[in-house]
Amino acid sequence: MSEHYRPKGLSSAVSYVDPKAAFRWLEEAFGFEPVMVILDENDNMAHSEMKHGDSVVMIGSEWSEDHRSPKNTGGKNTQSLHVQLARGEDIDAHCAHARKAGAEIIQAPDTQFYGDRTYRARDPEGHVWTFGVTIEEKTPAEWDAATGGALRTQTRL
Repeated sequence: MSEHYRPKGLSSAVSYVDPKAAFRWLEEAFGFEPVMVILDENDNMAHSEMKHGDSVVMIGSEWSEDHRSPKNTGGKNTQSLHVQLARGEDIDAHCAHARKAGAEIIQAPDTQFYGDRTYRARDPEGHVWTFGVTIEEKTPAEWDAATGGALRTQTRL
């Protein structure tokens, strides 16, 4: 199989005003690994992909009115992206590295009721990224108990 073969799964495509700068920044700040970059005849980024573990995120330009960077929508996001770190990774160090690279930390690392430690960061164009690492495996019943009954976990509506 080709090294660019993608198994069944889900990935996200994120639009930037300056996708080349975003690509370099995401590698530096969050440690994403470059997979490929496709440039057009004017050296503009036509498409790119980066990976984290087995997941891929596509980084591209604002190629239509429906595909815009938060930088050009008054800071509004229509999605946020969640990145799960490997168990045992130091999420506090990851956050510190992202902050040093210029990420705006909008939620400092904090342990959640469901057993993950998470933080949220805004990239230079305004996309919101949440990073998490499981520090304690909990059952859905334990999640519900940890919220004092404020939440009820089920598999279907």
